[in-house]
Order: sequence, then structure tokens, then C-alpha cells
Amino acid sequence: MDSEDKYLPGQQLDMSIFPVKEVEVEGIQMGVLNHGIPYLTMGGLSRLCGVDPTAISRLTTDWIDQRQKPRGRKIDAILQNKGLKLTHLYWPITENGSDARAYPSSVCMAILEYYAFESEQTDRTIALKNFRALGDTALRRLIFLSVGIDPENPQRGSWQAFQDRLQLNSQIPFGYFSVFVEMADLSLKMISGGFNFGPSAVPDISIGKVWGKHWLSSNLDEKYGQRIKSPHVYPEWFPQSKAGPIDVWVYPDDALGEFRRWMQQSYLPTKFPAYIVSKIKDGSIPQVNAATLLTQVKRPQLPKGN
Repeated sequence: MDSEDKYLPGQQLDMSIFPVKEVEVEGIQMGVLNHGIPYLTMGGLSRLCGVDPTAISRLTTDWIDQRQKPRGRKIDAILQNKGLKLTHLYWPITENGSDARAYPSSVCMAILEYYAFESEQTDRTIALKNFRALGDTALRRLIFLSVGIDPENPQRGSWQAFQDRLQLNSQIPFGYFSVFVEMADLSLKMISGGFNFGPSAVPDISIGKVWGKHWLSSNLDEKYGQRIKSPHVYPEWFPQSKAGPIDVWVYPDDALGEFRRWMQQSYLPTKFPAYIVSKIKDGSIPQVNAATLLTQVKRPQLPKGN
């Protein structure tokens, strides 16, 4: 798992986490967070698994300790089979003025799988029934549909998402470029290659973070001038839009050649495949071949001597 590419508990984020939509369906509380990940509350997860909320609380309050115990080891093994090595299983959030916990759908499915097949101390009837009815993608779809976001609406597809974001963010301060606009060609090739460009898969955030670290470690401010912040706006149907315009770094035009070389020679060969694999594992995008997609997005090199 690449911690720069996964918005999961225990990872370093540059944004506060809060719900943008919450509903209750048949007693199960669920919602979508501002970075686009669907979640269940502790009460919702306990109802899904057919156990008392205190059981979920004991399991997840100190996950570092609990994953060394028999129940935690089994759940940790399920998570690691999904490619997830987590130090926390939930985000603390505020819900209706009270403290609550938001468990991402991937964690919910791992815990549900344990209670459906592994638990020997609880009645597994409810958990087994729900596990058979749901899969990782089915739970994500249920939550999105329940809060009014249809991931299968053709007007909410990858092309629409890209077009809407480009229209909202094409005005960059004169003399500067943004990572999102500059990678438009890459985004189009990714979409053509099967990438699900949408609220839960925003590759420019990953690229922007890695490029920002390269910028600082290479002291590029001294070479090209200071980078500045500029507002980035998400379409209103993106959950991220509830946070309003987000300030992102934009960079001096003089550094554009450096960015393009860095993309082709550094990011795409070393970071891009891991990003694609991580998005497949957490269910954000359908199965695509990372190696094939890499060949589609890399620019051809001229023969030597030209």
C-alpha cells in the first residue's frame, strides 16, 4: 500500500475529515466523507454484523494492541489480503454535534467477513446473511446510492467528472501552472484506458503531493521562483465540494519543463503503478492492468540522434 495514494485511517492527510452526507437505512447509519470514501458508523457496523456496539468498540479502540489478539489477527489477515496494513480502523468525526466513528467500507467488509465465517462466540446468522448479500463494491454502491450519489449514472461518469473539474479550474493565475490542468493529457489517456476518474479516484492529489515533496527537496523555489496557493473547486456533485474551494499549490511556468520530465522519468515509472494497484484494492476503480495503462500514458521517446 502506498500511503500517499490511499485515504484510509492512519494515513497522513492534508485535510480534516468530516461527513458531507449521512443517512440511516434500516437502522444502519452510513455516509460519505469529504474525500469521497463511503463509511458506516460504529452503530451501523455493529448492526450489519449482528453484534453489540461494545464489541466493535473494544475491537477498534486500540487496534495496534487488538490486532495481536486472536480476533484481531484474523481481521488483520483479511485486511492484509486486500493489501491494507492499517494502524487505525476508523476516523473520529462529529455527527449531529456528537463524537462518532467513521469506518470505511473496506474495513467494514473485513470485520463483517470475520463475524460471518470466523467468530465462534457470536451468532453468525445476521453477519452471514449480510456478507452473502454484499461484496466490497456492493457495499460501496449501497452507501453511495443511499446518500443520493449514483456511481453508475452515465452523466456522472469519468468523462463528465473530468470535464466538470476542468471547466471549474481552468483559470490559473498568469505565470503559473497547476498539476491538475497540466496533467489533462494524462487524465484523458487514463480514462481511455479504463480508469474510473471520479470522487473516490482523484489522481492529481497523489501526483501533486509527490511533486510537492520533489519541489521542496530539490529547492526548486530557488531555481524557478516561489510557488503560490490558488483555489481548486470540485463539482457540486462531488462530496469534496462540501468543503468549498481548496487551496492548492500552483507553480511558476518556468518550471513546466522540469515537471514534465519528472512526470515521465520519475512519477510514472516508480509511483504510478502502485497508485493504480492501490485504487483497485480499495475498490475505488474497477480492475485495470497497471502495466498496460502505464504504456498508454507514457509519451514515446524520439530515437537517439534526432
